[in-house]
Amino acid sequence: MCGIVGYIGKEQATPILINGLKRLEYRGYDSAGIAVLNNHHIEVVREVGKIRNLENHLAGHTLLGHMGIAHTRWATHGKPTQNNAHPHTDESGNIALIHNGIIENYASLKKFLIEKGHKFSSETDTEVIAHLMAENYDGDFEKSFREALLQVEGTFGVAVISNYDPEKIYVARKGSPIVIGVGEDALFVASDVTPLIPHTRNVFYLDDDEMAILSPQGVITKTIFNKPIEKQLVKVTMRLNDIEKGGFEHYMLKEIFEQPQTIMDTMRGRLLREEGLVKLGGLTAVEDKLTNANKIYITASGTSWHAALIGEYLMEEYCRIPVEVEYASEFRYRNPIIHDHEVVLAISQSGETADTLAALREGKHKGAMVLGIVNAVGSTIARETDAGVYIHAGPEIGVASTKAFTSQVTALFLITLMIARRKHMSVVQGKELIDEMLMIPGNVQKILDQNDFIHSIAAQYKDERNFLYLGRGYNFPVALEGALKLKEISYIHAEGYPAAEMKHGPIALIDENMPVVFIATKDSIYDKVISNIEEVKARKGRIICIANEGDTKIEKHADHVIYIPRTAQALTPLLSVIPLQLLAYHIAVMRGCDVDQPRNLAKSVTVE
Repeated sequence: MCGIVGYIGKEQATPILINGLKRLEYRGYDSAGIAVLNNHHIEVVREVGKIRNLENHLAGHTLLGHMGIAHTRWATHGKPTQNNAHPHTDESGNIALIHNGIIENYASLKKFLIEKGHKFSSETDTEVIAHLMAENYDGDFEKSFREALLQVEGTFGVAVISNYDPEKIYVARKGSPIVIGVGEDALFVASDVTPLIPHTRNVFYLDDDEMAILSPQGVITKTIFNKPIEKQLVKVTMRLNDIEKGGFEHYMLKEIFEQPQTIMDTMRGRLLREEGLVKLGGLTAVEDKLTNANKIYITASGTSWHAALIGEYLMEEYCRIPVEVEYASEFRYRNPIIHDHEVVLAISQSGETADTLAALREGKHKGAMVLGIVNAVGSTIARETDAGVYIHAGPEIGVASTKAFTSQVTALFLITLMIARRKHMSVVQGKELIDEMLMIPGNVQKILDQNDFIHSIAAQYKDERNFLYLGRGYNFPVALEGALKLKEISYIHAEGYPAAEMKHGPIALIDENMPVVFIATKDSIYDKVISNIEEVKARKGRIICIANEGDTKIEKHADHVIYIPRTAQALTPLLSVIPLQLLAYHIAVMRGCDVDQPRNLAKSVTVE
């Protein structure tokens, strides 16, 4: 993986491809490359590092042509080197290919091809596909393209140009997203819609085992088994300013500050206050099944898994339905026991997370009703689930998720309230919770207004090497999320724990060099958390507390206190996570880290 762009039209391809790659930088990458076909000659330029390195290289080249492909790579096979960067070619240079995914049988295929006399120039699995196409070529390039893809095992999103068919771009997908853009006198390929927005709003998505052939005459779509299919164009609603920084220094900071709006957008049109009800159009057809579910499995990865844990607490408390939260990477392989009347709910910002997609397919295979909570409209998870909820957070460009997390938690609360009101919750309690919910965006803004104060705290801890985050109840998943944010973007080791579990190991680490972040809001276990704070204080740990406004007593227990407004206990995570996002952001910036594109991370994890 990571980013794919392709163009065929009347304009010079190179500027369009480079600008497209820049739109995909947020996905994370370690090298980039471009291939342009002109007068039966394919020219390939590749560079390690940022796209600006590729641009500098191109400054000394005249790369002309009206069709081409480009790629940003996130290494899976082979180190980030120029030879391992995409596009890859066959020995003759007649085929150039870019690829997202992993070819699981590449070693055996490579051995076969070497025995046939092929010579390889990279350590990648991708190069094997180009050589396979060359090996299979007998005068019909489309046939060799399809045959090669039928020989490989694993996942792929590929785009190919070839001297054997010099007016066409061949594209195919299995497990790795591909979107085709249809413009005026131009066609585009990408791994997501962001590179397409400046050029067209009309797109269609390939499904698994589907391919497209782009040419000046239009698009042909079929399966890789050579069965014709028809695809329907859909309109992209994303705006260009949604994927720009809007005056902020980083996308991550912009997205943190967007949360009053994105939380409201997740709720918009879904709350019926006077009846104390929630109406989720995407779940209307399955409302009865969901309400009467015997058990709900929630499967996710990373930040989405932390949101899922909050969902477990919500649904068990208010809906009285047993909930089990599973890492998607474990759920997909462990042969889970799923009975009738059970539900699998998959959560993914991108809607393309490979493990989460495989987990929901496993749930569907075992007969469960599968639902999704996703951000990306038209994504694979959105298409493959029986029903679901879009969070409407808008494009999240920063690799470390912020606004998607709070929108996911908001969506989980809406689902919980919808079910609870159908079961046993009164209209009065429903109205009370909705009223609290409607206050959340304004309360988030109050916390954001403390940005300078949080920055001053961050300045005192920017050189630390370890952090411990502790919370209980609904705030335990927030502690996990706070620790994840810090380690993702600042490269400081951080761990999240239930506060009471500190005595079962982590307390051995506490000394004057260990900062400990406590989430100590006024709830049913507040006194227990205060006791945990005292245990840290007795061992000279330095304490940062997230506490409720008006709780001045806590100041004697902590070195620093960040106050957040009071709300219903179940809604606290939507507020308590905000200072942790800002703390991580400011520490990372002060350490000189690339907060939007942290090392080794990718935004959309489309491989195992």
